[in-house]
Amino acid sequence: MMQTIDDYILEHIDEEGALLATLNRDAHLKLTHPRMVAGHLQGRLLKMFCRIMRPKRVLEIGTYTGYTTLCIAEGLDDEALVYSVEKNDEMRPFTLPYIEKSPYKGKIRLFWGYIEDLFPTFDEKFDMVYMDADKRDYSRYYDLVFPHLPSGALILADNTLWSGKVVTEHPVLSDRQTQGILDFNEKIKKDDRVEKVIIPVRDGLTLIWKK
Repeated sequence: MMQTIDDYILEHIDEEGALLATLNRDAHLKLTHPRMVAGHLQGRLLKMFCRIMRPKRVLEIGTYTGYTTLCIAEGLDDEALVYSVEKNDEMRPFTLPYIEKSPYKGKIRLFWGYIEDLFPTFDEKFDMVYMDADKRDYSRYYDLVFPHLPSGALILADNTLWSGKVVTEHPVLSDRQTQGILDFNEKIKKDDRVEKVIIPVRDGLTLIWKK
């Protein structure tokens, strides 16, 4: 069987690690939407961004299984922290055991609830933000955190190509998730306070740098 480009890439980057591989496998066995797990390549990419940026504080909007939370924590300096917020309390039984087993758990602060309620209580200056939550609310998340970020902060927004639906000629008007991504992408395109680029990795990752 001919090797794919994706297979080749995964064979030539850092290994996923046993804990993350188990998490990924269990997500596909036990969860309804396992495709939402970022996976090996994007996880290593997020770790690398942390290595390069060396943020002191990272905000993650949308924990889900904790896969990306663990990848971010792995790339952080010893004194740095990732604050991860998940509104779906039903994910606790799945997510918490993996956080607890990780050697990087000391860098993770996990919060259950809505980012709109929690963000004002965080007495922190975030250097990096990773958005991977409800696509209908991406623009609202952006407006919530942006005024509080310092110049040079990096926002990463996941799923901004949304399975190619962003280029569908006649999108379904009732598809609020797709509309949310379309609105967000247009909003970022027109925002001259930032520099931005979309990377066609997995389902699209937008990098947004605050001037």
